[in-house]
Amino acid sequence: MYNYNQTPNPGSPEIRRGQYFNYLVPSGWHVAEEGQFAVVLFAPDHAAFTLMVGNSGLPANYNPWQFVYDKLMGMQPVQLQINPPRQTQPISGYTVAYEFDYTYTFNGIPCQGLAKCSVAYSYNICTMVVTCAASHQSQWAGYASWLPQVAEQFTVTNGGAFGISGVIQQNREIAIAQGQQAREYREWQQRTWGEVNHQRHESIERQNFHFRENLGNVGTWTNPYGYPLAELPTSHQYYWINRQGQVYGTNDKSENPNVGSTQDWVRMNRYQP
Repeated sequence: MYNYNQTPNPGSPEIRRGQYFNYLVPSGWHVAEEGQFAVVLFAPDHAAFTLMVGNSGLPANYNPWQFVYDKLMGMQPVQLQINPPRQTQPISGYTVAYEFDYTYTFNGIPCQGLAKCSVAYSYNICTMVVTCAASHQSQWAGYASWLPQVAEQFTVTNGGAFGISGVIQQNREIAIAQGQQAREYREWQQRTWGEVNHQRHESIERQNFHFRENLGNVGTWTNPYGYPLAELPTSHQYYWINRQGQVYGTNDKSENPNVGSTQDWVRMNRYQP
């Protein structure tokens, strides 16, 4: 478990019970974000943080280094440098894991951290979860022995965590359901992300938009039939929609669902803010 004799001292951690996860919160720390895909904690002096974030339905050959990089970039670091991976013990329920030392600067302050990517495989897809911790580089020696382990101490309590339930059935109806799930997540994030934005000194809306897409593993699409913008999984490169609001996804650019169909399918376009 933890060596609480190191400084900064975490005190007695509290078990927090959220909608999707149970997780540990060190004494005096606060929850900056808690949702379907991620939990973010900050130290009282904002000099250290932990992040737990995951996605399901990823290709089985997805690069763990790339996944870690994408999630860390969502925190908007400057000059992020990630070292080569080391194989390590995965979190409970996962097959393999790789850990990465990394450095960056924030507001001109050098920072250092450790990230672990744990992977669970299922047929031709996988679930990836990143648990990481970081602090000002001057304080990392005191945090390194226990803070990364705090990020790993979580339990999934809801089948919707990481979008797992939406990946079980790979069909058009589930694609629409995942889009709705992602919209609800974005609405939740818009209500609660203000505090995190303040802690990171007023991040701009465009950066938040791309972070939400990366975090939810979704893309935002427009359509000509008057329906709202749709957030759909990145498992397909092309999407079509008909007048009834049904969505069809494909990776074949030449495929056209209008062939042999009596419905009016129109290709959707990616939305950029």
